Amino acid sequence: MVCGIVNSVPLNDPRQNLDWSVWHGDVASGKSTSINSHLLRMVLWFASIPYGAGVWLRNLFFAIKLIKIRKVAVPVVCIGNLTAGGTGKTPCVEWLCKGLCSLGLRVAILSRGYGGAGGANDEAMVLEDRLPDVPHLQGPDRCLIAQSAIEELESEVLVLDDGFQHRQLARDLDIVLVDATNPWGHGYLLPRGTLREPRSGLKRAGAVVITRADQVTGDKLACLRNEITKLAPDLVLCEAIHQPAEMICWESDSMDLEELKGRKVLAFCGIGNPGSFIKTLEILGANVMASRVFPDHHAYTRNDIQGLIDWAAQIAGDDALLVTTHKDLVKIRTSSLGMNRLYALRVEMRFLSGAEQLQALVRSKVLLV
Repeated sequence: MVCGIVNSVPLNDPRQNLDWSVWHGDVASGKSTSINSHLLRMVLWFASIPYGAGVWLRNLFFAIKLIKIRKVAVPVVCIGNLTAGGTGKTPCVEWLCKGLCSLGLRVAILSRGYGGAGGANDEAMVLEDRLPDVPHLQGPDRCLIAQSAIEELESEVLVLDDGFQHRQLARDLDIVLVDATNPWGHGYLLPRGTLREPRSGLKRAGAVVITRADQVTGDKLACLRNEITKLAPDLVLCEAIHQPAEMICWESDSMDLEELKGRKVLAFCGIGNPGSFIKTLEILGANVMASRVFPDHHAYTRNDIQGLIDWAAQIAGDDALLVTTHKDLVKIRTSSLGMNRLYALRVEMRFLSGAEQLQALVRSKVLLV
C-alpha cells in the first residue's frame, strides 16, 4: 500500500491515482488497460477463488448453526454493506442514532475499531463530534463490548457499525448500504473486486439503502432497484444522497456552502470513495485546482502535513482553500495549514424515498410493537 501523498497533478492525470484503493479500483474496473493490468486481474481472480470458498463455507456454518450466534438482551440494529470501501455508513449511523434517541432510548454504537492510531478511529471521532451523548465502544469482540454496553452503560438499543459480515452477534435488523456508483464492487469478490461476499447476501437484510443516488442516471438507478428487488423482494428499499450540510473549520467559524462557488480549492482526503468527494465539491461550484488522495483511514504524520503545506504554497499560494472531509479533519485538528485556511465538507444523509418505511421498520424492531 502506498502510504505517502501523491505528487500534485491535474485531476484527470492518471498519475494522481497512486493510492492503493484508487489504483485497485482502476485495475478491478478495467479502466486500466495495460498488459500488466490484464495479467494482474487474472492473478487477482484466481486469488478470489479461495476467498469465495471461505466466505461460502463460513456462511454455511452459520446456516447449519455450526458457528454459534449470540443473542443479547436488547435490540441490535446493524448498518453494513457488501463491499469494502466507502458507501456512506457514518452519515447513516448518525441518522439512525438520532432517530433512536428521539424515541427516548439509550443508544450505544459498537464497531471493530480498525484504522485507529493508538485510539479511536476516524469514524468514531466523527460520530463523537456529531453525537456527543451516544457512547461508542470499539473492539474486535463485538459480543463482549455489547455486554459491556448493556451492563455498564445500561444501553437499551445497540447500533452495530459495519457489521453485516460480523454474524456472531445476533441482530434484529440489518440495514445494508449499496453505493449507486459502484454497487457490486466491480462484479467480483475480493481481491479481484471489492465484494466482501456475493450479492445474494442481501437476502439476510431487512432493508437496503441505495446511497449516492444522485450521482448516477435515472436509468442506472432503476436498473439497480430491479436487481436488488429480484435478489430480495421482501426488504424495504430506500434511496438516499449525501447532502452537503456545511463547511466546518476546526475551532473556528463555519462557512456557508454558497461561499464555495468560484473559490480556488485544493482538495485532499483519505476515504474509501475519494472521487465522490471531489465530484461533490465541483457540484457545489468550487474551482478544484488539484487534489491529493491518501489511503482510507490514513493517519496523518508531520511529514504529511508539511507536504500539504508545501503543495498548497506551490500550486496556489495563500489565496486557495484547503478542503478535506470531516473524517480527515478530526484527525488533523487544525484550522489552517501554513497560510491556507483548512475546511471540511460535512455531509448528512438525506432520503429521497423510503424513509418513512425504514423508520417504521426500525421502530417495530426496537420497540417490539
